[in-house]
Amino acid sequence: PQLSDLINPFLMKDMDIAVDRLNDAMGRKERIMVYGDYDVDGCTAVALVYKFLRQFYSNIDYYIPDRYEEGYGVSKKAIDHAKDTEVKLIIILDCGIKANDEISYAKELGIDFIICDHHVPDEKMPPAVAILNPKRPDTYPFKNLCGCGVGFKFMQAFAKNNNIPFSRLIPLLDFCAVSIAADLVPVVEENRILAFHGLKQLNQNPSIGLKAIIDICGLNG
Repeated sequence: PQLSDLINPFLMKDMDIAVDRLNDAMGRKERIMVYGDYDVDGCTAVALVYKFLRQFYSNIDYYIPDRYEEGYGVSKKAIDHAKDTEVKLIIILDCGIKANDEISYAKELGIDFIICDHHVPDEKMPPAVAILNPKRPDTYPFKNLCGCGVGFKFMQAFAKNNNIPFSRLIPLLDFCAVSIAADLVPVVEENRILAFHGLKQLNQNPSIGLKAIIDICGLNG
């Protein structure tokens, strides 16, 4: 599997809008929150997007909701926290596609959402600025990306738009491999490319968090 065979991320509906909104936020020095589900796919997606953007922008925070107190998806508590910390843009990963009420509430507070999700959308979708989801009926040739995969495609598009070399994304592929395995998406086509090169990264030079897990579990070598 060759990284050069990855699909052009701008074939995903709303990708150009999402990249423009992110560029605007950075240009205006707005506070950005990277929000994800509490499962492996959500956490790796948040780690990937946050870690990549941190290299270029410092006014950024992340948020993982509490499984027991807040439950799945977007919580009102998280939106209130975003408001209190003057967040203007939330990039939400691995959830959000059905959070119509919560995202409407955030919009009233002046907070924009970019949704990166892979769950099947309803007919009526939330009022987000952009909705990146390969399962939308009118978008993207490969339907089986995991949430972290959608986050990766967003960062790939952002890098392409800002002339950041693709090689800067390769160290993040270990997150993609872990999420593809944990979320049980089919390891074919684009997932196969991400998993193949992600496993290589995981074995040779994993990110510090995954390295810690490897050490604790005694999985070295």
